[in-house]
Amino acid sequence: MKFLDEAKIYIKAGDGGNGACSFRHEKFLEFGGPDGGNGGDGGDVVFVAADNLNTLIDFRYQQHFKAQRGFNGAGRNCTGASGEDLMIKVPTGTQIIAEDNQTVLADLTKVGETFVAAHGGKGGRGNDSYKSSTNQAPRQADEGTPGEECWVWLKLKLIADVGLLGLPNAGKSTFLSVVSRAQPKIADYPFTTVYPNLGMAHIDEAQILIADIPGLIEGASEGVGLGVRFLKHIERCRALIHLIDGTAEDVVTPYKTIRKELQKYGAGLLNKPEAVVLNKIDALLPEEVKSKTKKLEKAVGKPVFTMSGVAHTGVKEVLRFVRKLVYQGEN
Repeated sequence: MKFLDEAKIYIKAGDGGNGACSFRHEKFLEFGGPDGGNGGDGGDVVFVAADNLNTLIDFRYQQHFKAQRGFNGAGRNCTGASGEDLMIKVPTGTQIIAEDNQTVLADLTKVGETFVAAHGGKGGRGNDSYKSSTNQAPRQADEGTPGEECWVWLKLKLIADVGLLGLPNAGKSTFLSVVSRAQPKIADYPFTTVYPNLGMAHIDEAQILIADIPGLIEGASEGVGLGVRFLKHIERCRALIHLIDGTAEDVVTPYKTIRKELQKYGAGLLNKPEAVVLNKIDALLPEEVKSKTKKLEKAVGKPVFTMSGVAHTGVKEVLRFVRKLVYQGEN
């Protein structure tokens, strides 16, 4: 399935139905009088968060959505039926943003949560509703009011427990494929991951949803490489796993580069609890692992995990640590 995390769509609520202007004409009825019914209300446009979606790709093929119009009133005081609401399913974690691309109208973070983005028009009054002691034969009936319409932006922020960080080719996709059933693209060139991937890891009877985002490089906050567009997908994560390529000569600079980009991006990413991992140790000699780990721990200021995603070495230790970060404070 292709991934799309932004879409701009047009929504139109249903117009209200027109009221009827009608008079009763029945044999043996001396005074007929008005009997025009009211029009029905138009349907609303409602967004609902669904748990079986993780992309906005459907909105690439359909950008216009219109709710049903209210039905017109009729004689014999028949009120028109209301139009059906249009329910638009979006992935959990979707933000509904106004056309200015700034104002957040709703943030659907729970399954089943709804937001009425456009209200349907009101049905027009029939001439029966205008009848009074001084106006017993009104010929006035109203048209229904138009439903609301607007353009809105849909922006998806994945809801995951843990986010994977690192420079391109740090081994993030390999790690995700090892700990879950996800099948991200893996190759020996940079930026093989061009959109986020999700995978469910299992450790000690616990489940951890992990999000792998495209690799960051220096200057990403200014748009270099794939930029920081995908960092929004780890804003909601409880913890981060920061992978460092152990085969690089300098393992400290990559860590500082990513931290610098997180600081520029903001949104509290710099303060999230993280596990710093020296990856690809299967390609290093034991003394190299020890030396690089020591240098990295000095720069980070806390213990660093050593791991090989390919050889499955140290993977469980990393998962157990982030499990504690994810579920800390919970019984």
